[in-house]
Amino acid sequence: MNRSFFLAICMLFCALVSAQSPSSGLAEFKPVKFSAVSINDSFWKPKIGKVESVTIPVCIDQTEVKTPRIRNFEIAAHLKKGKFEGIFYDDSDVYKALEAISYVLANRRDSVLEKKADEWIDIISKAQLPDGYLNTYFTLNGLDKRWTDMSMHEDYNGGHLIEAAVAYYDATGKRKLLDVAIRFANHFDSLFGPGKKHWVTGHQELELALVKLYQVTNDRKYLNLADWLLSERGHGYGVGYTWTDWKDTAYTQDLVPVKQQQKITGHAVRAMYMYTGAADVAAETGDTGYMHAMKSVWEDVVYRNMYLTGGIGSSGNNEGFSNDFDLPNAEAYCETCASVGMVFWNHRMNLLTGESKYVDVLERTLYNGALDGISLKGDRFFYGNPLASSGKNQRKAWFGTACCPANIARLIASLGNYIYAQNDQGIWINLFVGSSSSIPVGKTKVPISLLTDYPWDGQVKISISPERKTRFALHVRIPGWVQGEAVPGGLYRFTDTSGVAYSIQLNGHEIACKMEKGYAIIERQWQKGDLVKIRFPMEVRQVISRSELKADEGRVALQRGPLVYCVEGADNGNSAWNFILPVNQPIATEKMNVEGESIIALTAEVPELAVDPSGKSVQTVNKQMIAIPYYTWCNRGRNEMQVWLPVSFKNVRVNE
Repeated sequence: MNRSFFLAICMLFCALVSAQSPSSGLAEFKPVKFSAVSINDSFWKPKIGKVESVTIPVCIDQTEVKTPRIRNFEIAAHLKKGKFEGIFYDDSDVYKALEAISYVLANRRDSVLEKKADEWIDIISKAQLPDGYLNTYFTLNGLDKRWTDMSMHEDYNGGHLIEAAVAYYDATGKRKLLDVAIRFANHFDSLFGPGKKHWVTGHQELELALVKLYQVTNDRKYLNLADWLLSERGHGYGVGYTWTDWKDTAYTQDLVPVKQQQKITGHAVRAMYMYTGAADVAAETGDTGYMHAMKSVWEDVVYRNMYLTGGIGSSGNNEGFSNDFDLPNAEAYCETCASVGMVFWNHRMNLLTGESKYVDVLERTLYNGALDGISLKGDRFFYGNPLASSGKNQRKAWFGTACCPANIARLIASLGNYIYAQNDQGIWINLFVGSSSSIPVGKTKVPISLLTDYPWDGQVKISISPERKTRFALHVRIPGWVQGEAVPGGLYRFTDTSGVAYSIQLNGHEIACKMEKGYAIIERQWQKGDLVKIRFPMEVRQVISRSELKADEGRVALQRGPLVYCVEGADNGNSAWNFILPVNQPIATEKMNVEGESIIALTAEVPELAVDPSGKSVQTVNKQMIAIPYYTWCNRGRNEMQVWLPVSFKNVRVNE
């Protein structure tokens, strides 16, 4: 063989390998995928079961029977006659439902559910155009308008298609939907990118989805395309916006380039999806520019713009952020999808930095702001999640814009993603969820199980049984609330800021552990039968806010473990607005049941404002007040509710 020709072939081969191989990423460790985790605790397993048995059937019924979402695909596929009905982004709800179904199938193969998913996938495949385009709104309303308006969610729909396809492929090994997603991504790539058309996606989602597609195909063009989409923002390319609200580029996080952003702005869900995508790109490429921006924006969110429940997005006007410390309670928007996005983003930030503070925020959002979005029975939902109610709020069976039901379903069904993480040097325990897994550390498999009644009880047992004696570090997150920190940054703080005395035992002996980035580290030669026991005292803590947060001035909230509590009328004589909770008031706990959910309630003898029989004066009387976890409220019909309670008579607001 000619030497020059041989060298040319070698160079071409190296270039191809380089094009397919990831750059040095930033991630400190990797998550243990939910499909490798078996959840068995008494808190989350029933909720996952209700998603499987109740929420998914609700989503299927609404998607193909009670609304025209599947019918739109059938018409686009020429299987039925008719015209498009619904909203231009309704395709995404089909894909999110498929993604949730995929997670259920990964946990437990169900032939009936899998058959239903395959039926939908067949219809979706037939609706795709030969060039890869797939969007029922434009297919049925005029293809000449496709890709002419950046606000019309074509790429948002496509992103959820890709996420569903990757999830279904992971769960079943079936490629049909994945091939549909690849054709769509290739179609988009043929139109947009360096040297092609500019495109500022109106509703971010495609960015993070393309990274998932890259991870499953190892085709680097999808990662590059995700990076390019992020780089398009902040340069004035968003000329295709037609909605009046979108004239403000801050609304779509398009005011400055992503790597220069320092403040949170605009629509909360779009922001969460964008920063999640930026974290994914940074993890794969090693681009520190994204990290600098995300850390600044994260601090702006958590230090000045986050509710005690971990919810974000105070304003219904833009479904997002307004001004720093503008966090009203009764008018709080706090979209369920935004809380789901907070879980996604904080999970990525933890993987990138190894810092537990991101999991502290993730946990707060998961147990409060996100979990509140679904009823205890799994069949009704909140779109917005206020922190006070005069009794007008109620959970609904469905919404015209139905992003939230399938979104919270896919989060709960994939909960295992957030419990463990690992690298070649160790294992991380992030969430205290009763579960088991087999986690590779180097070349050794390490079966691990976690037994706990968290969040009701702070006792945690971690059993470790490696295949052979192996040295590695076990990193156990010590929650901020254990160490006296309500939230990172001090937007909220406990009235008693001292930490609680937790303990860690190894094989029956109490040990002292080195702390690093919020984790207690136990590094040793592990062997079969090793047992770590942790005890987190579950004290009831009173919470106050920074003085700049005027909505909570002169008020306190209650927290026990990771759970934020509220007072609901159903437990308190139909009133939740007349109680006064003095600072440092003794609080007791008692077991209680709310619509079949066994909980730990809080009780206290406190003053209540009461009108005397003549109606001419107001007096205070002592009355037992009952508080329940925030996520359980409004499961017994419409009720008054408050999270933040006045500490004195002058702070009482009657039925805002």
